[in-house]
Amino acid sequence: MPSAQTAARVLGVTVLTLFATAPRASAATGWSLAPAGDGRPSFYAEGAPGAVLQDTVSVTNPGGHPVTVRLTSIGTGVPVTFAEPAVRVPARTRADVPFTVTVPTGAAPGDRSGTLVAKDADGRTATVRVRLRVGGPALSALTVEHVAVHGDRITYELVNRGTTVLVPKLAVHAEGVFGRDLLDRAPRTLPVRLAPGSRTALSEPWPGHPALDAVDVRLTATAAGGAQDTASTRARFVPWGAVAGTAGTLTAGAAVTVVRLSRRRAGNAAEPLSTKAELTGAVR
Repeated sequence: MPSAQTAARVLGVTVLTLFATAPRASAATGWSLAPAGDGRPSFYAEGAPGAVLQDTVSVTNPGGHPVTVRLTSIGTGVPVTFAEPAVRVPARTRADVPFTVTVPTGAAPGDRSGTLVAKDADGRTATVRVRLRVGGPALSALTVEHVAVHGDRITYELVNRGTTVLVPKLAVHAEGVFGRDLLDRAPRTLPVRLAPGSRTALSEPWPGHPALDAVDVRLTATAAGGAQDTASTRARFVPWGAVAGTAGTLTAGAAVTVVRLSRRRAGNAAEPLSTKAELTGAVR
């Protein structure tokens, strides 16, 4: 597939007459779908994010009656646009249909796959595979954001700021006012996969939090490729039920007030992303 950095001009459908000696077959069973040209079994394309790649697919009808097929594509990450979504192929002819593949802007480097599908009025289908290789440098980058303590839970967000899919690990540490370690969880793999540009909201349970203390909480996230970030927050645990003069609407138990949020980040962070995919449920 040749590439271009701007949208490629979509060409018209070309209909070619086959040799008179082509074998006869019914339109319902005899037509076929294949890459145009040199007998390739499938399509292969390669380009950087934002590139527009063009190729041609052929619908061959060796039968004695015309056939009409509709063209579609399936597969995530391989956006295909056909010159014509439906094509009528006369008997003993071949229709060449140009199409374009647009490499998504911000796509991570690596291989993606899709399928071109042709379907006639009788429901018969034929397919051709498409393999897309996205070029560009692989960048592993991760940030921890919006850390907060809410009673027996620590909430936070992870953001994939790079170009590779990340499976993050998280370590949790909490220290009391006298330097006591109140919580110290070693890094463990989280049950999430972060696509490039995605944001995930998670929480950590803390059922054994102190009843009275001022606590510094620190979360450190890491992932393959050297991605790492740390974020902290400070919270006060106060047993309001034991405080004289507390309003009757406050029941005995621990309430939490977040008094300060600080950030410590490894590397340079990008601006906040507009894409947000909310996931929940990190478990202990």
